[in-house]
Amino acid sequence: MSGSTEAAPVLVAARRTPIGTAGRSLAALTAAGLAAPVVAALAGELRQQGVPDVTEVVLGNCTGPGGDVARVAALQAGLPVTVPGLTVDRQCGSGLAAVVLAVSVLRGEPGAVLAGGVESASTAPWRFWPPAPGGEPARYERAPFAPAALGDPDMGPAADLLAADLGITREDQDAYAARSHARAAANQAAGGFDAEVVPVAGVTRDERPRPGLTTQRLARLRPAFRPDGTVTAGNACGVNDGAALVAVVDAATHRRLGVPGLRVLATATAGVDPNRPGLGIVPATRLALDRAGLTLDDVDVVEFTEAFAGQVLACCRELGLDPARVCPEGGALALGHPWGASGAVLAVRLFAQLVHRPGGRYGLAAVAVGGGQGVAVVVEVCP
Repeated sequence: MSGSTEAAPVLVAARRTPIGTAGRSLAALTAAGLAAPVVAALAGELRQQGVPDVTEVVLGNCTGPGGDVARVAALQAGLPVTVPGLTVDRQCGSGLAAVVLAVSVLRGEPGAVLAGGVESASTAPWRFWPPAPGGEPARYERAPFAPAALGDPDMGPAADLLAADLGITREDQDAYAARSHARAAANQAAGGFDAEVVPVAGVTRDERPRPGLTTQRLARLRPAFRPDGTVTAGNACGVNDGAALVAVVDAATHRRLGVPGLRVLATATAGVDPNRPGLGIVPATRLALDRAGLTLDDVDVVEFTEAFAGQVLACCRELGLDPARVCPEGGALALGHPWGASGAVLAVRLFAQLVHRPGGRYGLAAVAVGGGQGVAVVVEVCP
């Protein structure tokens, strides 16, 4: 998506929950229960800015109870029953896909949409295939990403193979992971996440960042997926709970409000080989930048979902991007990867770094998706 800058919708607020490790501090909250406090907080910010009514709530979610999590969260947050909700599923890209959908809607009509994602891995229901005659139901942990005949690997083994394809070493992956934790821990200690976090169930801080995590400690971990593999529990993301949303308004509403925000210059969604899904970031990024009329050299803040260090390093190599530029304040390796929310976490992080404490003009968020897809968004700071 691209078009006239004057007509481009604008992100005017961005918040998220703390990100918890599955089974720990946020484990008692359902997906809707995690999202509702963030919905309420953003609706309150919109009222303070002069927008009394939310038009719609759009949430990405992967493993929730089904139904319409966005509608439940909107009602649980106390929004009027007249506010509709829509739940979307693009797997790990769901949160960013929800933002893309909101932007698309607001290019054609006025309004204020709360968009993002949520995941409660802790409360995700068990799922079963119906039994064959005389058999037992078969439990499964995820739905298919692609037809089995084409190739449908789990993200971890696929990331391990991708790293091998491009010659990404174990040492490079561990160094990247250690840097992500160091950056996140330093930002957390400095209060850099505080303005974006909505306390939930008494939890105010992300659980996962480890300030003392070194490459020496990471080197002790065994390969997670293949005996000779390079992906480990230390250079891969965790399993997490969390929610993140942004408030998006149409261009005319933003001009009336006169508040700082992030104008969405372009969005893109692309497909790649399902056997190497981690590369989805690459074509989506290229397409979004092309639509925005920018290059990576123009971008001040780059946020990729750090599902696996090797996958991020592979994408950087394909893009000709210095990995040190990715996630300047730490990413999902340190903060966690609540699948349906993670793409929206990227948008929240861009808002914090470009609006709350101005650090440049242009931002890029991109995420790779199981089944071989990528989603990217390019934004520009606007007064």
